[in-house]
Amino acid sequence: MALALPPRLSLLTVRLLLSPRRDLAVGGPDEPLPVVRIPRTLLRRQEQRHSGRRSPPPPVLVRPGRLLISARRPEFNQPARLTLARWESAPLASRGWKNRRARWDHFSIERAQHKAPALRNLSSESSFADLGLESPVLRALQEVAPEVVRPTTVQSSTIPPLLRGRHILCAAETGSGKTLSYLLPLLQRLLGRPNLDSFTIPAPRGLVLVPSRELAEQVQAVAQPLGFSLGFQVRKLGGGHGMSRIRLQLSKQPPADVLVATPGALWKALKRQLVSLEQLSYLVLDEADTLLDESFLEFVDYILEKSHIAEGPDDLKDPFNPKAQLVLVGATFPEGVGQLLSKVASSDSLTTITSSKLHCIMPHVKQTFMKLKGAEKVAELMQILKQHDRAHRTGPSGTVLVFCNSSSTVNWLGYILDDHKIQHLRLQGQMPASMRAGIFQSFQKGSRDILLCTDIASRGLDSTNVELVVNYDFPLTLQDYIHRAGRVGRVGSKVPGTVISFVTHPWDVTLVQKIELAARRKRSLPGLESSVREPVSQ
Repeated sequence: MALALPPRLSLLTVRLLLSPRRDLAVGGPDEPLPVVRIPRTLLRRQEQRHSGRRSPPPPVLVRPGRLLISARRPEFNQPARLTLARWESAPLASRGWKNRRARWDHFSIERAQHKAPALRNLSSESSFADLGLESPVLRALQEVAPEVVRPTTVQSSTIPPLLRGRHILCAAETGSGKTLSYLLPLLQRLLGRPNLDSFTIPAPRGLVLVPSRELAEQVQAVAQPLGFSLGFQVRKLGGGHGMSRIRLQLSKQPPADVLVATPGALWKALKRQLVSLEQLSYLVLDEADTLLDESFLEFVDYILEKSHIAEGPDDLKDPFNPKAQLVLVGATFPEGVGQLLSKVASSDSLTTITSSKLHCIMPHVKQTFMKLKGAEKVAELMQILKQHDRAHRTGPSGTVLVFCNSSSTVNWLGYILDDHKIQHLRLQGQMPASMRAGIFQSFQKGSRDILLCTDIASRGLDSTNVELVVNYDFPLTLQDYIHRAGRVGRVGSKVPGTVISFVTHPWDVTLVQKIELAARRKRSLPGLESSVREPVSQ
């Protein structure tokens, strides 16, 4: 049986037991407090963690509204109303994309407007008749293209000085209507010129020089109906078939009033004296920056030597001593092209017309960039094509262009699409000319919804039915990106355009960062500032 202690005795016992602990915890005022030491290894580890830790990014306060840049990580979003100045540092969504951990990251440059820049700020009362075109040309345009009612901004700026006899350098964004800008004045000039039949070999009065057979076919397809309505013969001269085919093309009767030619084929014909440029009254270099490249420059120099370029409008007035009016057209004029232009014509004789959106990201086309590993691109492409196929079945949709950087990639990717039972067309430069002929035209007519191609299909070709461009291989230069992206959102397009780019290599990331920075600052792409003068207002 336990004995119960008195209350005072139990209280004393508790005090005696706790007193040593209390004395240990709290000493006198002169005694130092006990020190708890942390191991040095643990301290060093903590210091390393704090020194290597990045400071968290400042919070981005985004008010509700439309976005210019939409990223997977919301802190990199940029409102459409915000424009970064040149000196402001931009928080790029693609800044860390050279790291492997960035795979599957993505961002988009959203549509800032619905209409193409070439159609904005146009008066509803403007017409081609106001530009100085004569009645026969207006009737031909109405008969051939009744959907073309009002001129675009580029056409309104280019046609009047051309009709006055000025040499023109027209630098404007893709899909802005540059082809009609030079074709209509060309046909009107030929209306008032006699056809001198003193030549024993074909002597065209109008010449349009283009860098590829596909573009030659397209320009001929636009010019031939217009010329037929006015009583002119429009012919095409393309290479890739040998001299027998060139002779056959030039021997067709009646001879051509307007010749659409590639530089190599025309150079061969001039060397063999199968054609003469003595009667030339109008000379166009379409995609002039490409024609002035090293691969064509030798041919173009020879053709210009055989052409009698007028020094000014006064030289064009004598119909029996024809001189050629010069027109240079292009969507990109990068640095260095100015020196090559000086070989063609003096800067004083050229009237330069540029667009305010030259070398800029098109504001009416959505552009998405995806960081992927090379092995992941095929699966992602298949997913995109399947989604497009479902959209095509449920409602109206356009066609798809898939760009690769090499002919071998086009062929290899084509075999994969064949294995997946996906119908498509292929277009690449190593194909024989007989295979390349008409492939793009059949794609335009809708025989297939998908075209695998190299950059041969990126310059100048009209693609109003294209809804989606996929850069399976990211382009090697910024000007190539501009031309590829320019296949969608063209004047006359019935479907909104979208560009999806797969970004794989470090050099791809470098170009993407330049594109993103230019989009955030709403400025032209770096490295493409040309020597052209101030743009016309749009």
